[in-house]
Amino acid sequence: MNVNRTLLICLLVTGASGCSLIPFIGNDDDSAEQEIETTEQILYRNAHRSLRTGNYELAIQTLERLEARYPFGRYAEQAQLELVFARYQSADHDTARNAADRFIRLHPQHNNIDYAYYLKGLAAFNKNTGLLDRVFTADLSKRDMTSANQAYADFALLLSRYPNSQYAPDAKQRMVYLRNLLAASELHIADYYLRRGAYVAAANRARYVLETYPKSVSVAEALIVLIEANYKLDLPEAANDALRVLAINYPRNSAFDAEGDLVLADRIRNRDRSWTNLMTLGILDRPDVPPPIRLEHPEGFIPPPPPDTEVGAKKKKRRWYSWLPFV
Repeated sequence: MNVNRTLLICLLVTGASGCSLIPFIGNDDDSAEQEIETTEQILYRNAHRSLRTGNYELAIQTLERLEARYPFGRYAEQAQLELVFARYQSADHDTARNAADRFIRLHPQHNNIDYAYYLKGLAAFNKNTGLLDRVFTADLSKRDMTSANQAYADFALLLSRYPNSQYAPDAKQRMVYLRNLLAASELHIADYYLRRGAYVAAANRARYVLETYPKSVSVAEALIVLIEANYKLDLPEAANDALRVLAINYPRNSAFDAEGDLVLADRIRNRDRSWTNLMTLGILDRPDVPPPIRLEHPEGFIPPPPPDTEVGAKKKKRRWYSWLPFV
């Protein structure tokens, strides 16, 4: 009797089809709860929680799921930008740069577009820097400079398009570091050419440093390389021109002696020593080193006295044991 009354009420209120859902009320509640837990807002909150706790792999998975399910949702653009950050933090630098390029291409007018450019530069900046480089001092200028060139170009683009960005000061400082690093790398290559007797190639590398990185700390060294290369190529006028630039801008350079002459003997002797010279403690097969190069001034020009020298100061003589490899 009670069952018949229940069925009658069910038919009157919801109809026969509605009544058939009654046995599944519990399951429907479960599915509704599951639907609420996977909404766009919950996914974005979960991704943020993973980013805050440093779980970048889970953050990447959540952000990708958020973008796939809600490509035009309210969090889609922000999720794409934070996906760049998450990939950068997970040291996936190439993918981070690709994600930054994608965000820049899709949202060129985004309010935080400068952040995408900045992250793209950071990804290239830190690509070849590992944990061991932070523990041990390593000469990064002797490594492949592809990533350094990319980072330099990325930061330059950021500064040119968004000079007032909050990330501009840091980008400028990183560009100064990269400029010195790239210039030093070019001089390592020039030194290699000098060892092989490729003086034209060495001069071109030195000239490239002077033209491309004129504010780097390697300018004086580039001028010395250019002087040596021109001297070895028997181009005295070109060597003297470079020597004048060096003497005017870097008069206190350690390559000058007390009389203001450029001394290349030490650097050439240490660089071009053969195994025979090393095994005989510098007695045999001595490198061909030029005498101190005196600067030739134009007619009528009176050169200033060398800096920090006293009148009548005697030239420092080399000792006989200076040829030894450990001196």
